[in-house]
Amino acid sequence: MSLKDEWDRLDSETRTWLLENPGCLIVPRAMSAKITKDAHGDLTCDPHGQVVLSRDDHDFIREKAEAAGTIRVPATTEYQFFDTAPVPVIRRTPPGRHAAASPDKAQ
Repeated sequence: MSLKDEWDRLDSETRTWLLENPGCLIVPRAMSAKITKDAHGDLTCDPHGQVVLSRDDHDFIREKAEAAGTIRVPATTEYQFFDTAPVPVIRRTPPGRHAAASPDKAQ
């Protein structure tokens, strides 16, 4: 069973939460309990009782969120993690050349 099939059975609070969190891959336990209580079919849950969203569910929620105006970023094909630091760029000096000294080392 997919979330798309159960959408009309969900209460407005659950639908609002899903629209405000379209990047969620696993629905928290409290929301999962509300979804499975209202669902007529079986939704995939992990061992902790959290609903695991399929790619189709994820796409459906994103489309609904874009239509509702709660998300304005076009979908990407990759998942992005925003809590990671950017990777630093390390420039290497070609062999036989010496890098210029930084202002801090010149003192």
